[in-house]
Amino acid sequence: GIAKFFEPIVVFVRDDIARVNIGEASYQKFMPYLLTAFFFIWLGNMLGLVPFFPGGANLTGNISFTLTLALFTLVFTLFSGKRNYWKHIFAMPGVPWPLLVIMIPVEIIGVIAKPFALTVRLFANMTAGHIILLSLTGIIFTFGNAGWAGLSIPMSLFIYVLKLLVAFLQAFIFTMLSALFIGEAVAVEHD
Repeated sequence: GIAKFFEPIVVFVRDDIARVNIGEASYQKFMPYLLTAFFFIWLGNMLGLVPFFPGGANLTGNISFTLTLALFTLVFTLFSGKRNYWKHIFAMPGVPWPLLVIMIPVEIIGVIAKPFALTVRLFANMTAGHIILLSLTGIIFTFGNAGWAGLSIPMSLFIYVLKLLVAFLQAFIFTMLSALFIGEAVAVEHD
């Protein structure tokens, strides 16, 4: 029963996210992290949509939660980085040495910007949906007229259904970008 539901999702994460972005040689090493991040974000977002569920707070609406997940990705990226990854950050091949003075800080900022982008993307998208729902509900009370409920409630239901899609989509995007960043670090040197 439940295994038949989760198996296609696990295969999807393995084949369409990890294998494609990390590479055939080393994707299996990162599958536990990618699957954990995917299901943790997805199920956390889904539980955050259930009203009055104990512990069902919007996990990804908390920036410290999304920052922690992004820092895990950064740690995996930095500690898995191969020689080629570090060479492109600190001694880019084919770049004259005077330009290295400019390029090295830019590359270091790029390494730091990746987890920042993961953090803000996940946090902002999930928080925006909750703010829209609260705003649509608040219209009824702001104008003090139940007539606004005829417009506000159908729009809120539409946004709520859209958030079901966004919950999965944000888990997918976070996992895909994490796999992409890790894949850049573990890529073998090529011509």
